[in-house]
Formats: sequence, C-alpha cells, structure tokens
Amino acid sequence: MIVNFVVKILGQPAGSSILPSYSTYPTHELVFFRSVISFSISAFILKRKKISILGNNKKWLFLRGVAGMFALTLFFFTIQKLPIAIASTLQYLAPIFTLFFASILLSEKIRKWQWICILIAFIGVIILGVSKNRTSLATTDNWKWMLIGIVSAALSGLAYVAVNKLKTTENPLNIVIYFPMISLPIMGVWCMFDFVIPQKEEWIYLLVLGIFTQIAQLFMTKGFMNGDISIVTPFQYLGAIYAIIVGSLFFDEYLPYLSFVGIFLILVGVIVNILVRNIS
Repeated sequence: MIVNFVVKILGQPAGSSILPSYSTYPTHELVFFRSVISFSISAFILKRKKISILGNNKKWLFLRGVAGMFALTLFFFTIQKLPIAIASTLQYLAPIFTLFFASILLSEKIRKWQWICILIAFIGVIILGVSKNRTSLATTDNWKWMLIGIVSAALSGLAYVAVNKLKTTENPLNIVIYFPMISLPIMGVWCMFDFVIPQKEEWIYLLVLGIFTQIAQLFMTKGFMNGDISIVTPFQYLGAIYAIIVGSLFFDEYLPYLSFVGIFLILVGVIVNILVRNIS
C-alpha cells in the first residue's frame, strides 16, 4: 500500500491532491528507479553469497522477469489513471489468472467451485466498471484503464506461475533480480526522451518506492516457494481497505456504494478460491 501511495503522489499533476505538489513522473521512470534499487540490493546480496546472478532455469526466469516488468508498468499506469482503490482491487485478480496459466503451462485442473469463484470475481469487475461510469469519476477512458488493470493482473498471474515453477531450482533473489535485469535497459532507453530530474525530498519517495517493492517481492516470492502463501494472502487483501481510506483522505477519490459491492465480490471470489484451494 505504501508503494501505491508513492506512485500516486509522484504521478499526479500539481494541485490534484491535498498533499504538497511534486514533480509529475512518467510511469516508466518510476519503474526505472524501482529497478535500479532492486537490482543493486539483489546483486549485492547474491555476490556476497557467491551465487550466480543468471540462475539455473533461465527460460522460466526470463518469463518471470518479462511478465513482471509489464505487469508492474501497467499497474503503475492504472494507479495514476484510476482511483487507487479500484486500481489496487483489479490487481488482486492475479490469483484468478494464475489458475488459468497453471492449467495451461503446468497441467493443473480447475475445479467447478473455482469456476464459481472466478465468476463471482468478474461479476465484481463488471459492477465496479458500471458504478464508476455512473459517477463524476467517469471518463471516456474508464473501461480502457480498467482493461489495462485486468491485463496487468493477468501478467502478474503468469509471473506467479513462473515463481511456482522455479521454487525447486532457484534462490529467491535470482527470481527477484530478473525483473530489474530486463526492465533496466528498456526503461532506461524510454527515460531518455522525457526524464524528470528528482527534486529534494522526491529522492526519499523514490528510495522508499524501490526498497519497499524489493521487500514485498522478496517476501511474496519466498511465500510462494515455501507453500505458505495462504497464510499471508488474507492480510494482503486488507490493502483494499487501506486504498479506499487513502484515496478518500488524500486524493478526493470518493466511490459510490455500488463500487464497494464490486470490490467486495472481487475480494470474496479471490480469497475464497485461494483459501479453499490450499485447504483441499
């Protein structure tokens, strides 16, 4: 949630929130700074432990890195274009897409009750879109950015499948470092065209962005690799509540009641699927 807050602050035009005005950073520059910090931390630790940066299963590591890069970039776009609560909730669809990709790539079966959870979650997405179109938050680009948010969640789901595939062959830091290894050259070239020079305390925000995403990625990766992701997942989804509070307090993002119904259905569909899947 801290990362989402920072991305929202640094991606907002001046005067669009009650917070002090900062430079408006393009999404790819935020991804670039996040990647610089993540790569530096991961590479330093891997070198200290004398572990090869390239890892073992390079094909799946590359897939995880590419999927993760596009997922995060699109997610940062949606945070800047949609209310933070809606952008965050759409990202929570990732485990639903993990089911699809696991069934295709890892030959895992999707049970009937899982299809019901998927249906509930996507009914929530439809309600979310309809409710937003009926408010002052609506724009002609509303559904476009919601679709981009869903694509981001799908790519995150693909990245989770890759992590699951790599859990027996790789060190968690090898999995984490492939994201910045791939994103740094791509985002670096992109930044050459519209780079914004950070000012004063903006450096602190960028540092927080990099450090907290690194910590989150490392713990999430370890959770998947240790098989105890069901324990931390319910607490992760409390972020939806924090997002609603932060959006209303700091960015004047007030959602209609119908939006809360959509958010609730998405969370129910995803959380029930994860918990029951792990119990069974």
